[in-house]
Amino acid sequence: MTSVVNSWEGRGSAPAPIFNIRSTPIPSKIDALIQKNALESGLERPNGYNVSFHYNSNVEFHHFGRAHPMKPWRLQLTKQLVLSFGLQYTMDLYDTQPATYDELAEFHEEDYLNYLSSVTPQNYRQSSGENYNFGDDCPVFDDLFKYCQLYTGSTLSAARNLTSGSSDIAINWSGGLHHAFKAQAAGFCYVNDIVLAILELLRVHARVMYIDIDVHHGDGVELAFASSDRVMTLSYHKYDPQGFFPGTGGLHYTGPDSSRNPGSHHSINVPLNDGIDDEQYTTLFRTVTGSVFESFQPTAIVLQCGADSLGGDRLGRFNLNIKAHGECLSFVKSLKVPLLVLGGGGYTARNVARLWTHETSLCVGAQLNDKIPDFVPYRRAFEGAEYGDGLLYPELANIEGKRHRNEHSDEYLNNIVVTIKEHLRYLKGAPSVAMQHTPRDIWGLREQVDREIEEEAEHERHERRRRTKERGIGIRGELYG
Repeated sequence: MTSVVNSWEGRGSAPAPIFNIRSTPIPSKIDALIQKNALESGLERPNGYNVSFHYNSNVEFHHFGRAHPMKPWRLQLTKQLVLSFGLQYTMDLYDTQPATYDELAEFHEEDYLNYLSSVTPQNYRQSSGENYNFGDDCPVFDDLFKYCQLYTGSTLSAARNLTSGSSDIAINWSGGLHHAFKAQAAGFCYVNDIVLAILELLRVHARVMYIDIDVHHGDGVELAFASSDRVMTLSYHKYDPQGFFPGTGGLHYTGPDSSRNPGSHHSINVPLNDGIDDEQYTTLFRTVTGSVFESFQPTAIVLQCGADSLGGDRLGRFNLNIKAHGECLSFVKSLKVPLLVLGGGGYTARNVARLWTHETSLCVGAQLNDKIPDFVPYRRAFEGAEYGDGLLYPELANIEGKRHRNEHSDEYLNNIVVTIKEHLRYLKGAPSVAMQHTPRDIWGLREQVDREIEEEAEHERHERRRRTKERGIGIRGELYG
């Protein structure tokens, strides 16, 4: 199996965070500028649907190592942009709790979790770590288990908002770690928060569709549900069995070979080469995703929005711009089923932040100015010709020295569409699931505690909304009701 890291060269560590996503001690002068910009931009809460943003800022403090391409501080840059554009006024914001050991054990094996929760840089031995695939791609670092609990807790919080009906769209940019297996780390991923979220959604939803637009194949999620006809996985990714991680996800793999296995034909893969462009990708996405949606008829969707499929990514090989990537989210949103939006890969931090801020705006139906506000913390990360000239939407597809030769002919892409539509013919129709009592619930006590915490938080949100309404920020005008 190829390594994700390969020959990537590190760029150093991140600065310390400034403020949290919900409890936001923003300097008063900057807060006033944010409010002014939000009013001038006409930012409003969505009309007819609700969006929630789930996050725990402590996830930003973790560090994979100086030479490792995964930099959790990309989440801090995303948070700063989201807040500086004023998008917090358009959503419900949740400071989330870390996932518990028992919640992680709903998918992961206990032996693996025991190791994950006890290993430290001081006691790590390579011989024991190799059993769980620890090494260059998946290093042991300080508070590793806490890091996993933090991003998974946010994903579970978002999923539960969907199952309770509190949200129609729920976002967690710190989640989307799709490579982790039941008892093994892989590809910078240790706990598969996506699998745990889908299990949560299946408590209420008969069928869940998982869509992955990371440049790497969503192998961990695909394998986890390989024997289920209640989950359809659809992955768009670069495919090179010998030279690109993880080397899986060929066009003709659609799940278990045996037709007696319920999961047969419930894995759809879209294998791509280097250099696909905006028009090719978005046309292919709408065509294939629409066909799969129509055939499977999901009642909820999980969308993994890995940013390493953007042009200029340090590990990716595509030529996509930010708005083209966002068109995929817009299309899925248009299908009008409960939607869980997650992050994933992305190794050019400034462009990760740009993308996920843009896609947050798409979730709430807002349009953002192209110029990044002058008061954004660490604005220097976005300045200069090499870094996008302070724009939210710089050209990424034609970066000198980073553009990949387009290896997609019309014939190649048409063959993908024809083949996938042929695969879908084998589906026996959407499964008919008799939903009985919600499966065994291990969260009884936790839910009671969470409820008490949420009641306090709801009071705080209510008070904040009251103050916001008085200022008129984020409130729909009278003409919209």
